[in-house]
Amino acid sequence: MSKIAITGIGVAAPSGIGKRQFWANIKSGRSFIKEITRFDSSKYPSRIAGQIDDLDKYSHVSERLLKKIDAFSHMALISAEMALQDAGIDIKKEDPALVGIFLGNALGGWMYAETELRDLYLEGREGVSPYMASAWFPAAPQGQVSIYYGIKGFSKTVVADRASSLMAIGYARKVLSKDKLNMILAGGMEAPVTPYALLCCNTYGALSKNNLHPESAYRPFDKKRDGFVIGEGAGIIVMEPVSRAKARGANILALICGYSTTCDGENRINPSRDGKELARAINMALSDAGVTQEQIDYISLDGLAVDIWDNSELAALKIIFGSRIKNIPVSCPKSMFGNLLGASGAVDLIITILAMENKLVPPTLNLDEPALNGLNYVTKQPREHTINKALIISRGRGGINSVLVIEK
Repeated sequence: MSKIAITGIGVAAPSGIGKRQFWANIKSGRSFIKEITRFDSSKYPSRIAGQIDDLDKYSHVSERLLKKIDAFSHMALISAEMALQDAGIDIKKEDPALVGIFLGNALGGWMYAETELRDLYLEGREGVSPYMASAWFPAAPQGQVSIYYGIKGFSKTVVADRASSLMAIGYARKVLSKDKLNMILAGGMEAPVTPYALLCCNTYGALSKNNLHPESAYRPFDKKRDGFVIGEGAGIIVMEPVSRAKARGANILALICGYSTTCDGENRINPSRDGKELARAINMALSDAGVTQEQIDYISLDGLAVDIWDNSELAALKIIFGSRIKNIPVSCPKSMFGNLLGASGAVDLIITILAMENKLVPPTLNLDEPALNGLNYVTKQPREHTINKALIISRGRGGINSVLVIEK
């Protein structure tokens, strides 16, 4: 399959809105996880998260529209606008039938839904906003971005738990490779810092309960790990064929050259312990990219900070890379701002692109004593390193494996 150019980046995350602020904070290795203050979370087993407090400051969205949409759509609109600006694209000059939107999320828009359902029980049907039906469902951000820009091309929303956005990007590449569209806005968004969404995540049984020390709670691959920490945010990229990007003189940030997905098919929640299906996905993504394992310079890890997930991820890497895994820098930057669930893969991709650009591998926070050795973990501080080809891993509940290969 042909290589696809990434020409624009838009990101809204706890560690910053816009790629400059976001990268500065990632590079500094600071934690952005803190106790939830948006609502009373005192009765939850896990009550910490990565939160965005200043979304409204960056908004080009009218107050009228904000009343009709959930926060996850708002984040998507902000990130889409930033991505288009970064790519130097005037959407009004594009053929709307040849532009697509491929987005992923895991939960939908629960803050809007919870508020309206509460009003339903207190006031009856008259108390419910007519926009409730269109605000909460997972495809709402795709619809809002489409309406906002008048985009009419083939589009898709992917719901595949935490693997959603990387899978959406994989699908987008497939569509662009078939010359069906001129460009695609792809990525994901998630807004799980709400009472019901937090409850759902807590019942998953995999969240850290280290509420007294939020900054050090998310510890992927560490001996003292006790689960992940949720975060909210969005990451959207502009994708277009290389020939088109070159013809319009675009700044090509990276090329997507390989993608694959597999399922463990063993348990409705947990992955397989042996990591064999993840290894198969890595192998297929490398083969799709025409890249050997010797050419990979950096691996962005999924890093759920749960024994079975971390151990199976490392098992897969050892199957594919063998003893060479000791030489490849690996890290899990989401330990700084939380796991953005369905948006995590897109944001990991954006971090990897910025790492390539700056020749700097971002660190994993709180990895003081690895539970499993034999890997070249980058911890505490970023490390200078030239990245020409990188691998991004994103996994979802039930053993969904999603793997992307990019090159400089």
